[in-house]
Amino acid sequence: MIQLSQPNPHQFDVVIIGAGAAGLFCAGVAGQTGLKVLVIDHSEKVAEKIRISGGGRANFTNKDVSPANFLSENPHFCRSALSRYTPRDFIALMDKHGIAHHEKHKGQLFCDNSAQDLIDMLLKECEAGGVQRWQPCVVQSIRHIASETDSKASNSIELTDLEHKNAASRRINCLSSYEINSDRGVIQTPNIVIATGGLSIPKIGATDFGYRVAKQFNLRLVETHPALVPLTFDGDAWLPYANLAGLALPVVIETGTKKSKANEKAAFSEDLLFTHKGLSGPAVLQISSFWRENTTIRLNLAPNTDVLALLQQAKTRSHKLVANELANLVPSRLADAWTSTDAALQRPMSDVPDKALTQLAQRLSNWELTPTGTEGYKKAEVTLGGVDTRDVSSQTMESKQPGLYFIGEVLDVTGWLGGYNFQWAWSSAFACAHGLAQGLKAKTEDQSA
Repeated sequence: MIQLSQPNPHQFDVVIIGAGAAGLFCAGVAGQTGLKVLVIDHSEKVAEKIRISGGGRANFTNKDVSPANFLSENPHFCRSALSRYTPRDFIALMDKHGIAHHEKHKGQLFCDNSAQDLIDMLLKECEAGGVQRWQPCVVQSIRHIASETDSKASNSIELTDLEHKNAASRRINCLSSYEINSDRGVIQTPNIVIATGGLSIPKIGATDFGYRVAKQFNLRLVETHPALVPLTFDGDAWLPYANLAGLALPVVIETGTKKSKANEKAAFSEDLLFTHKGLSGPAVLQISSFWRENTTIRLNLAPNTDVLALLQQAKTRSHKLVANELANLVPSRLADAWTSTDAALQRPMSDVPDKALTQLAQRLSNWELTPTGTEGYKKAEVTLGGVDTRDVSSQTMESKQPGLYFIGEVLDVTGWLGGYNFQWAWSSAFACAHGLAQGLKAKTEDQSA
């Protein structure tokens, strides 16, 4: 008599691992197409990244999303999903649930009240789809079950009626199926969706689970890096600026020198924030996704200003200290810190040599710095890199391993700061949910033929 791994395993059409933005949205959409869906997560809480994002109000999308706002080894991969489920579509869902929202800056949309409103909406969508949710639930192992195994076994070994029924069910419902061993029991499903995110913000439960699953099934990975993360500088070299912590100003920030994957040129016009360890703020978070170790960043501290011309004019009319005149261009604290490092600038404007003024203007317009590193995954908003999209369908998010899907941050698709990563979560989840529904329909038609 054949020994089945479990007489009565829990059976679902799809199991989604990860109860974050992508996982919950995919579950709700898939459930409402008629699929029997289970969501599991090792954490007791759902969607913690949503809860803490946007200052607690969730920057849930951006009105101006395009593929150009995403980084990937395959920059064209995101096109299909983004075109099939757009910011307008998600805004319509928010409006349907009566969640008020507003545009804050450069197309960024936030909840008026709280990020909890968005989480509640996702849970309601799951409820509408009859989605089951197990939390906390720890996945201990995932095993692929070859569809031929049971068929051959049933032909060669005499089974009881119940065993015949169970084996037949597994053959019909679990073609290319998986067995998930969890601390809540064994789960059987033909489809698994990995929506576990990346390595960023481990304090809310981030792990490398998704990458380990990809490796288990021989899928390729793109090297990961912290992204949308503050940059740090050598302690001694940064001492003149360490006291500027909390100071913010608008800048133009750049990195890279050419259009290439190894040293891609990027530039952003955003606010800069000084910290005790280095630099942060939207400008630095944006550029951090492009910055690589041992390369420089360049800052224009007075954008859209002819700094040299203004300094030369001040020299002809002013007897104030350089720092005082410089405070007309940048915050006074920064002006004081800047001039304190150069004896030639610690004098009245009229006494400063032209060469020193020229050098000052050049540095203000093109301050070149080499960060020593970043504040790492603990402060990174997202993870750059991940599951290689060459091994994943851009139409359905199904990998080369049949029945195994990847959505959201775990993939090598990383958005800019400003709601783009949440939009990728919605778009990839939507594509996946409809891919799952189409797959089930195709299998059903094959079985009935």
